[in-house]
Amino acid sequence: MSNIQVNIQAGEKAVGVRGWLAVAAVALGIFTVITAELLPVGLLTPIGSSLAVSDGTTGLLVTVPGLVAAVCAPLLTVVSGRLDRRLVLAALMALVALAHVVSALAGHFAYVLGARVLLGVGIGGFWAFAGGLAPRLVPAHQVGRATAVIFGGVAAASVLGVPAGTLAGELGGWRLPFAAVAGLSLLVLAALLLLLPPLPAQRGLTTRDLTSLLRRNPRVRTGLTLTALLVTGHFLAYTFVRPVLAERYGISGAAVGWLLLGYGVLGLAGNFLAGALGPRRILLISSALTAALTALALLPGGSVTGALLLLAWGLAYGGVSVALQTWFLTAAPDDIEAATSLNVAVFCLSIALGALLGGRLVDSLPLTAVPAAAAALVLAAALVAHRKETRS
Repeated sequence: MSNIQVNIQAGEKAVGVRGWLAVAAVALGIFTVITAELLPVGLLTPIGSSLAVSDGTTGLLVTVPGLVAAVCAPLLTVVSGRLDRRLVLAALMALVALAHVVSALAGHFAYVLGARVLLGVGIGGFWAFAGGLAPRLVPAHQVGRATAVIFGGVAAASVLGVPAGTLAGELGGWRLPFAAVAGLSLLVLAALLLLLPPLPAQRGLTTRDLTSLLRRNPRVRTGLTLTALLVTGHFLAYTFVRPVLAERYGISGAAVGWLLLGYGVLGLAGNFLAGALGPRRILLISSALTAALTALALLPGGSVTGALLLLAWGLAYGGVSVALQTWFLTAAPDDIEAATSLNVAVFCLSIALGALLGGRLVDSLPLTAVPAAAAALVLAAALVAHRKETRS
C-alpha cells in the first residue's frame, strides 16, 4: 500500500472520528433538553407540595415549555437565517442553563413557570436544528445509525435523566435536580463549541418553505398526524405517571424513580430496535401496544401489575422518536430542516397538549380518565399507521 493511500485512509478515519464525536455532542444536547423538559414528571408531587399548587397545576411545568417550543421550532429556523448552526445551538444551550438556575433558586411557582418559558425557547430551537444534522456530520452510509444515536438522547433522557432526577429529588429535594441540569447544560455548551465543526446554514428558510412543504407533501402531513395523536396520548398519561402509580397501584417514593429507570432502559432498547424494523412498522407496533397497555391500566391490580405495565410501556414507546424522525428524513430528503422543524413543533405542542389535558382530567375526574383518554388517542394513531401500511 502506498504512502498516499495510507495518508488518505488516516485522513478519512480522523474525519470519521471527529464526525462521531460531534454526533455524540449533539446526542448529549438532545438528552439534556429532553431531560429538562420532562424533569417535572418524576417530581410533580414534591414540587406541588413545596410551592402549594395542585398536581394538575404543576403539570403546567410540562405544558408551558411544550407550547413555547412548538412555536419556536419553526420560528427560529426562519429568523436564524444563515447564522452558523453551531453557534445557534450553543446559544440555545446557554438559555437552557439559565432557565434551570432560575428554577433552582425560585421561591414561587410563577418564577419557576417563567423559567420554563425560557426553557421552551431552548428546547424548540435546539431540537429543530439538531434533528437534521446527521447528514452533515457523518458519511451518507452512516446517517441512519447517527440519527438513531442522536435520537437515542431522547430515550436516554428517560433511562437516566428523568429517573435520576426523581431519585435526586427524593434525596436532596426537587431543587437539586434542577441545579444539576443547569451544570450539565454548561458542560454540553462547552462540548458543542469544541466538537462541532462550523455549520453554516445551507440556505435560509422562509415561512413559505414550511407552508409549501405541508401543501405538496402528503407523507409529511401523515407523519405530523401520527406525531400529534401518538405523542399527545403518550404524554397525557406519562406526565401523571407518579400519581397514577401511587393511587392505582400503591407505588410511591423512591420506587417510582427505580421503575422509571427500568422504563427508560427498555425504552432505549426500543429506540435501537426501531432502526431494524423501519419507521412505519415501528409506529404501527408502538401505537398499538401503547394503546393496549394504557387501556390495561384501567383494570385493578397491585404493585407488581403496575410495575410490569410501566416497563412494557417503556419498550413499546421507546422507538417512537427515532421512527418519527426517520419518517421525515425519508419523506422530505431535500427539505430536512423544514420537515424537522415542523415535526418538532407538532411534537412539542403534543407534549404540551397531553400534559394540559391530563392536568384537567386529574383535577376534575377520577384518575382512571387519564389512561382511558390516552388509550383512545394512541389507538387513533395506530389506525392512521395501519391505513398507511395497507395502502403501501
